[in-house]
Formats: sequence, C-alpha cells, structure tokens
Amino acid sequence: MSGKNLVDGQALVAGIDSGTQSVKVTIRNAKTGQLIRSGRASHPDGSEIDPAHWWDALSSAIKDAGGLEDVKAISVCAQQHGMVVLDSGGNVIRPALLWNDTRSASSAADLNQEFGGAQKMAEAVGSVLVAAFTASKIRWLADNEPENAKKIAAVALPHDWLAWKLSGSKELSDLCTDRGDASGTGYFDSVTSTYRNDIFALALKSEREIVLPRIIEFDAVALHTESGIPIAAGTGDNAAAALGLDAKPGDVVVSLGTSGTAFAVSRTSTSDATGEVAGFADATGNFLPLVCTLNAARILDAGLRILDCDFETFGELALKAEPGAGGLTLLPYFEGERTPNRPEATGVFSGMNLSNSTRENIARAMIEGMLCGMADAIASLERQGVEVNRILLIGGAAKSAAVSQIASAIFGREVLVPPAGEYVADGAAKQAAWVLLGSPPIWNLGEVKSIKSAATPEVIIKYRKLRDQTEGW
Repeated sequence: MSGKNLVDGQALVAGIDSGTQSVKVTIRNAKTGQLIRSGRASHPDGSEIDPAHWWDALSSAIKDAGGLEDVKAISVCAQQHGMVVLDSGGNVIRPALLWNDTRSASSAADLNQEFGGAQKMAEAVGSVLVAAFTASKIRWLADNEPENAKKIAAVALPHDWLAWKLSGSKELSDLCTDRGDASGTGYFDSVTSTYRNDIFALALKSEREIVLPRIIEFDAVALHTESGIPIAAGTGDNAAAALGLDAKPGDVVVSLGTSGTAFAVSRTSTSDATGEVAGFADATGNFLPLVCTLNAARILDAGLRILDCDFETFGELALKAEPGAGGLTLLPYFEGERTPNRPEATGVFSGMNLSNSTRENIARAMIEGMLCGMADAIASLERQGVEVNRILLIGGAAKSAAVSQIASAIFGREVLVPPAGEYVADGAAKQAAWVLLGSPPIWNLGEVKSIKSAATPEVIIKYRKLRDQTEGW
C-alpha cells in the first residue's frame, strides 16, 4: 500500500498490544505519530487462560479507544510463545498455556535430548528449548492430554489468533504470523524463515499435517477486517517494542515488566547451546537475541507489600541505603526462574542481621537483586558476540528514579530512559503506519533521559556468588 490513502496527512493507525496482564490500544497519526486516543482492558491472572478472555478484553479496549472505524491500518502484537490449539472448526480446544507456565519444563528437556542435544537444537532454531517455548507446551499436551492433542488441526500464537479473530475469518488457512513471533515457537528457523516441521512433529508425537500460520512480511498486509481495514503481520511483544523504540543494531533494551528481558537488535543470528540466550528474530529482517527472566517488576510489587508503602516511597527508601544494602543480597527467584533455568527455585535473602534489617536496605536489596539478574542477561548477550553500544531501560519499573539510578550503577555504564509509553502498542502502530505509507515512519515520541551513576561492581560480585552457591536448590 502507499501514501495515497492519506487524507491531509491525518490518516490514523491502530496498534494493539495484548500482554500478559492487559491489552492496550493506541490510535496514532500515521505520518507524525501523534497520539490521538487510547484504550485498555485487563486480562485475568494466571499462566493458563481461555483465549476468549483476550478477545473480550480486546473488544473492550477498542471501545475504550473510541473504536476503529476511522483507522486506515491495524497491527496486532502480543505476548510470545503462548499455545493456542484449534480444532478443524477453528474452535479453541483448551485454555492457552502462556509463556510463564513452567509445567512443560521436563517436556522441553525431553525434546532437546530427543533431537540430539542442546547444541543441535540451538543450531536448528537459534535456541535451546525451555518451558516457555510453544514446542515444549505441545509436547506437554501430547504427553498429558493425548485426547486434546488428537483434536489439533492448527496451532497459533496469541497475536496470530487475535488478528485472525479481528478479520472475522473462519478458515484455518487464513491464520498468519511474522518471523519475529514465529521465532519463539521452538519449531521455526529464523535464518531461513521456515518452519521446522520435523521438530513440530517430534513435539506432537505425530506426523499429522497441522496448519501453522503463514509467514507474512513485516511491511505487507496480512488480513483485512470485515469492514476492509488492512491488518499488518503483527509480531511478538519484544520485537514490537524494538520497533516502538526505533532500536538499531547495537542497542540493548532492558525491559522491566512482568518478566525481565534484555534483547538486542543484531545483524547476525545467535545459537547459544547453554540456553541462556534465545536466538529470536526481529520484525524487520534483523535478529533479536534475547535473555528473559521470570522475575522483574513483581519483585518490587512484593517489596511494596512487605514494606507496606507505595512505589514512590519504595524508591525513596532504596536511595537512602548505601550500595550493597548493608550486606543484604536478594536472589529474586520468586516464581521459579527461566534464566538461569531453575523452574522450581524460590527467592533467597542472604546476609541479613540485626543491624542491616532496615526498610531502606530491604528496598535497596530488592531493586539490586532484580537488576543484577538483568546484568547477567546483558553479560550473556555479550558472550554470544552481540554488540552492546547503548542500553535503553523501559517497562513499568523503569519509571522509578531509584531503579534507573541503581541500574546504571549495577550495569556499570550509562543508561538511557525513553519517555514512559506503551512501546509494544506503539511499535504495532508504527508497523501499521509502515504498511499504510509504504516506508518506515519517522516519529519523535519524546526526550530520552541519560542516567549515569558510579559503578558498584561489588554488588554484582556478591550476587553472583549467592547465585552460584544456590544452584541446585
């Protein structure tokens, strides 16, 4: 498509972000990026969700955003990995297993071993399989719910399914996705942009022909709504955030949301046999090596409950404490952990005594523990040869001045904090504008702050010692 659809430069596009906790819709001017209106709705808690809840929430969020009747293009982006299984009639067979559902950890280990080991799997799909990947969940289903597995006619990811529903199609052949989201399934080769049907069949324990979403180019129209509005290919949440931030090769984005992620835009692919770095693709033809932790902003949520204070007060307390929190060190594995791969782990507070048991030290230790996990993530990217020139800090927790200041100290380098925004939804809107205009839009969405604090290498040293001591717990 081209700019001929613009009317006085006022054409609007919609970006949709269907995340773990909620769905956001942003309506922006395609040419300037100006935010016109927005809407949101909550999702139920849990790691196993009926996709109907996503559809109901999306419908509410669209209504909250004033509807889509005046938009000229739409893009849907969503949380990666989630397994949506459909029968031959297009009906959802069972609730979707989400990325944070760890019951498939042993299934992932089985698949890696059956395929020939971690190195071979990493070379095939860029990643060693862990519980989060769709392939692991397919194997879990085959082992634990064989009758449901026999009903499968198609497997979709959350964004694929929502875009398909938005189109009104009932045909499984209309399911489509992009290489960015597909690269998180565990049965897709992002170097050749093709599915690994052999790995999918191994996961399902069946050679039956199953519909997998077609791969659509990032700047192409994938579907249309029933009223004729073009729907772009969409992508996964991290790839969309990279678009929203206009991240370039050499940029590392540290996102502190429900999960913690550190991902880099890279011109070359990675294949980490240790499993720490997932070799994903981005939405535009580059690669998106990524490290994900299960524990990020929820660590701070736990801190607010423990100290019975609000987010702002929590940050103020943390900044009153000295680096190292008086000897307190937190290993923040409150919900198990994905990186390192310790699905059964729990959190550990170490070094507590009568003198350092203060509200200030506890707040500082919780922020430091969360960020030390992200420092490990950045180090993992560097070990894979990923270029790290700039670090951009985003996510709900990044709104805290304490978090950004302590992040710079923990990372030992300057941290850039973009203005608060809905980066995934904005990245989706930018993709929709790209499809509409026929070229990448240039948007200025606000000033980026530079944060530089004195490095505190002693904190990460103590953290890593505790991490290694507790391996196997």
